[in-house]
Amino acid sequence: MTSQSHDPAGTPSADELSILHVDMDAFYVEVERQRDPSLVGRPVIVGGSGRRGVVASASYEARAQGVRSAMPTAQARRLCPSAVVVTSDFSGYVEASAAIAEIFESVTPHVEPIALDEAFLDVSGAHRLFGTSPEIAWHIRGAIRDIVGLDCSVGVASTKTLAKLASVAAKPIVSPHGPRPGRGVRVVEVAEQFAFLWGHRVEALWGVGPVTLQRLRAIGVVTVGDLATARVDTLVAAVGAAHGAHLAALARGRDDRPVHRGGTPKSIGHEETFEFDIAGSQRIRSETVRLADAVASRLRAAGLWGRTVTVKVRYPDFSLRTRAQTLSEPFQTSRTLAAVAHRLVERLDLSAGVRLLGVSVSGLDDVAATDGRPSGSSASGADSPASETLQLALDLGPQSSVAAGQEPDTARGPTGDTELDRQIANALDAIRARFGRASIAQGAGTIRDAAPGERRWGH
Repeated sequence: MTSQSHDPAGTPSADELSILHVDMDAFYVEVERQRDPSLVGRPVIVGGSGRRGVVASASYEARAQGVRSAMPTAQARRLCPSAVVVTSDFSGYVEASAAIAEIFESVTPHVEPIALDEAFLDVSGAHRLFGTSPEIAWHIRGAIRDIVGLDCSVGVASTKTLAKLASVAAKPIVSPHGPRPGRGVRVVEVAEQFAFLWGHRVEALWGVGPVTLQRLRAIGVVTVGDLATARVDTLVAAVGAAHGAHLAALARGRDDRPVHRGGTPKSIGHEETFEFDIAGSQRIRSETVRLADAVASRLRAAGLWGRTVTVKVRYPDFSLRTRAQTLSEPFQTSRTLAAVAHRLVERLDLSAGVRLLGVSVSGLDDVAATDGRPSGSSASGADSPASETLQLALDLGPQSSVAAGQEPDTARGPTGDTELDRQIANALDAIRARFGRASIAQGAGTIRDAAPGERRWGH
């Protein structure tokens, strides 16, 4: 591999190692071990336990047998027959993640969550209080261990790309004889950043999935170093202009993406892969209502309104179809979302049944931006007698508006929530806050033992 010169003016100085990437170690597994200490030291798989379940996380003991995240649970069981498969609700993970986020925010307000178990931090403004970036990394690692009781790995570098790769390098080491401790914190110094970066296989970079990897290998690109010295026109011919230029920049150490403070997410959604394919309009409609209710509940809990509804259907042959519709007014209630989602699902051919069904909302706005109410909505509620609220709360399907003396949704059109819709949503939220989510359900939720999000990896 030939070396390549770089402009010193574009190289960060030693005091610019301000980006941290914090990644929890086997997060779901370790939370489960806190719940059940008998799991400590044993191979553990967290995920779906049924015929279509997938692995969400595996302990290092299970990883040593070849188990990986996103692998079908059945395959993982064959690789590691002694593994304990744990299927749990999400509440413990969310609680632990919130406690970890508080530690991050005690150091810097510049925190960009990537998932429940990882985040980027910009600590450039925290040096006066907490010391150098490596010292901050060790401080955060110790605080998470002391307060939450979990371990993490931290990468320290000048860019997001390098920090992410560094946190991986700091991870515990998988071994047939049990996990061996990793570095815990890996600092990529300025003088070593190109040697560190170029030594990685190219699939370690963001944006290099299976298809891109195959195309890069076809032109002889195996490592990031190969990518850094490849001709840009060759890359463009292989993977396209924008993607080729982006990968070339990353390989040459150019990554000026800032850490974005946590803010409004791009979308909120739920999907479920069913243990057995579902069929029939009533069953599919009921599942659509159940998923819509869960998504709308999350919208309200986050103080968000949405405008675009997307449904996703995977057929038994694994082919995937999506449909989307943008409403003229923002919404956050189950009735509106269920009505639109049902219309979208009906546009698809469902004769063969459904393997996976998903409902999501995008085009999100904060409640504060709409003064607590979407534009154009009525505040009077004069046409929404409270006596109808309980009746409608039990039927949030697309025809529920008829019971309220309103026009059917097909006539009314996707125009957002009514005041009555919001009264119903508030009533549901109040009931669930007091008696638990299972106290009232819609659609298939009345016959299911878990709401969307409580079991995310199949049954």
